[in-house]
Amino acid sequence: MINYIKKTYKGNKSSFFKVIENNLLNDNKMFIVTANPETFMKADAISEFDKALINPKTTIVPDGIGVVKAANYIGISEIKERITGVDISYKLLELANKHKKTVYLFGASKKVIELTVKSINKEYPDVKILGYSDGYIENKDDLFEEIKNLSPDIVLVALGVPKQELLIYKHYDEFLKGIFVGVGGTFDVISGTTKRAPEIVQKLNIEWLYRIAGDKERIKRFYNSNIKFVFKLRKLAKEEK
Repeated sequence: MINYIKKTYKGNKSSFFKVIENNLLNDNKMFIVTANPETFMKADAISEFDKALINPKTTIVPDGIGVVKAANYIGISEIKERITGVDISYKLLELANKHKKTVYLFGASKKVIELTVKSINKEYPDVKILGYSDGYIENKDDLFEEIKNLSPDIVLVALGVPKQELLIYKHYDEFLKGIFVGVGGTFDVISGTTKRAPEIVQKLNIEWLYRIAGDKERIKRFYNSNIKFVFKLRKLAKEEK
């Protein structure tokens, strides 16, 4: 698990966005995993997900403040701030609009994906959406074959962790170009069906608390990921010394 943290992007949001823009303009492929403690816990338990994260072609960014704090705990001060899937998605759409790039959207429900497309068409009129599909289709591998033939500049996949990452990883080498990101619940935010936490909550790095408040299922998930992550990290850090 410590290897995941050591591999996580070292820098701030601004410098990472420059990396994204450079890759987008030069047709350099990129697979971005937006990681929180739950991501790392799942990768630690699922061998194929572990392979995906450790692969040199994969770029891990700290979506959760828990990853930033974990990095600082083991002495990696260069991991400075959260770089969330929502922020990356909006930045990619902004860049696609600026540079007239193409996008494919995959995931979420039929209603959410259609509202997402509508929102993007309104807010980013120069983005060309080559296609989209909800996440409930049966053969996702066939869909990725279709996406490959369309050759979009950006592919956003919202199937939840680790389904989205495993699907991208499985097909990534088949593509000649494209920036691929597993974006979780981002389409819910872009579509307006879910409100993001207020800006002050984001700046205080307690967006996680905003999300889980009053939600028993989320609280359970938080315990099974974040709390257990802390204990496991401490144990591993002691073993490394």
